Amino acid sequence: LDHTARHGPFRGNLSLSSLFTMATVSGGDTLFIAEGSSKLVKVHPSVLFSILDHFIRRPEGQKRVIGTLLGVTSDDGSTIEVVNCFAVPHSEKQEEVAVGQTFNRTMYNLHSAVNKKEQIVGWYATSMDGSLIVDSSSLIHDFYAQECEDPIHLVVDTALTDSTVGVKAYVSTPLVIADEDFANMFHQVKVEMVSSEPERICIDRMLKGQDAPFTSSEALSSLGHELQSLEGSMQRLLGMIEGASDYVDKVVSGEEKADNETGRRIADTLASVPRIRPEVFDKIFNDNLQDLLMVSYLSSLTKSQLAIAERLNAAM
Repeated sequence: LDHTARHGPFRGNLSLSSLFTMATVSGGDTLFIAEGSSKLVKVHPSVLFSILDHFIRRPEGQKRVIGTLLGVTSDDGSTIEVVNCFAVPHSEKQEEVAVGQTFNRTMYNLHSAVNKKEQIVGWYATSMDGSLIVDSSSLIHDFYAQECEDPIHLVVDTALTDSTVGVKAYVSTPLVIADEDFANMFHQVKVEMVSSEPERICIDRMLKGQDAPFTSSEALSSLGHELQSLEGSMQRLLGMIEGASDYVDKVVSGEEKADNETGRRIADTLASVPRIRPEVFDKIFNDNLQDLLMVSYLSSLTKSQLAIAERLNAAM
């Protein structure tokens, strides 16, 4: 841990009631302002899972964990999409904070070798004793200000306030009085949870693949057979088509009032379906199904061969 900083004293009296609304002093050198920035932070579910996993695996006695956020910033800087993160060791003792600067740089270089588009956009932390912003947040934020321009600070509320895992994001600007940095102001910015198609599929499987509700951290989701998943998808698709058809029939017969937005969406959906003869569609579908069955068969055959090879090696 080779980056160490110490708190400075909070000097003088400061009244901000005439300058800012919803502003509270959060300790020695940190000022928190609930609103005041137009930035938008988009967070992927994999980032949230990584932060929670880091918190669960934290050393005994450590109150919170921190790490580096990786992502992409829009050209105008108004939107930041956080797509990845990694843990960074740190230590907080009384008025001192130590951050693993060499570790952070090494991990970032390794990530850059795989994906150069992912840049450091800020840092994350979990809540400490229920507080989202604490005095040491300013010191750690100053460190990340050297790693990237205008870093964001993502805070995950692991105290489960209101029985939810809250996620909030902040940006910081210095409060200068008489040409001297008096405090750091943390402005809360808007956060959105976004997911790619693979992430959406995984989350859907996690939620719907449970034989029973989540009762412990060891609960696992089961994966169905490929044919079962295909059958379930086709049944859901058929149900949605039947629902849309029933709605159209009721509107035509006058049983239900027409909705322009729903009609446009149905029309756009039908327009996106390519015009193809039924016999051609059946042939394409059956060919793809045969390919799927062949891949499944080859996978099972490979697993069997590997199992036989392992037993033979163990016997010899």
